[in-house]
Amino acid sequence: MTRKPLFDTIRRILDRPLTQCEVARIDDAADFLPQDCVPGVPGSPSPMTIGADGIALIKRFEGCARKRRDGMVEAYPDPGTGGAPWTIGWGATGPGIGPGTVWTQDACDARLEADLDCYAREVTLALGDAPVTRQQFDALVSFHYNTGAIATATLTRKHKAGDFEGAAREFTRWRYAGGRVMKGLARRRAAEEALYRRGTR
Repeated sequence: MTRKPLFDTIRRILDRPLTQCEVARIDDAADFLPQDCVPGVPGSPSPMTIGADGIALIKRFEGCARKRRDGMVEAYPDPGTGGAPWTIGWGATGPGIGPGTVWTQDACDARLEADLDCYAREVTLALGDAPVTRQQFDALVSFHYNTGAIATATLTRKHKAGDFEGAAREFTRWRYAGGRVMKGLARRRAAEEALYRRGTR
């Protein structure tokens, strides 16, 4: 059965294109709906959600740039290319975001919340049944939000192996852009490492 009418309806309600993460989550929910199930019955593990420390860290380093005098927030080009990918709000990119895109602050905050749910879900999937503390998880979601690399990073492999010290040291490897250490990335990785280490004591 085609799901296009479902996706089209949700797009009309939101009045914007869906992100890839949102499409995946809706698709998962659509798979689940026809099943004869009772809420609360064990099934696939529920993803953790990011905590206050992780959200604060992400907001500190992403910022909500280009706020206008009228309170609206406008998109801005990538500093490296002067064009795509365009970004708006708390680091949001993707379909429907480009020159002239303007959102309310509420829309920026709602997009951040939706994106954090998606990234938390992806971190949960990448970790599998490996144990993780709240601080470790928050640090990993921040890392993934910025890099998109949770599924392939050596950091993840070391965490899953229980080598938390080795995993913590991996954060600093992700400070580069264009072959150079970027001060902003170095500060973010240091903050993520510190948060991760708080969860390993």
